[in-house]
Amino acid sequence: MVAANVIRGYIAPMQVNVLAFAQSRDLLGWSERVVECSPEETPRAVLARVAPGLHVDTMRVAIDQEYQAWDTPIGAASEIALIPPVSGG
Repeated sequence: MVAANVIRGYIAPMQVNVLAFAQSRDLLGWSERVVECSPEETPRAVLARVAPGLHVDTMRVAIDQEYQAWDTPIGAASEIALIPPVSGG
């Protein structure tokens, strides 16, 4: 399948919606942000660019509502969600 972002050999940047919940929202100061990226980028690379210095090791990441590893390419995703640790009882 050819990405819709390819026009005459030029690959236009795609946009992904980054969602931040709970502590990640507090650390970043925003709950949602649209970011330009490429399909080869990983959630770790996108966050390093958008929020340098943010430690993601304690968080989980979901790409299009499915948990993934931080170094999984985002492909044609439209959403990256940052899910902080959850405790409860």
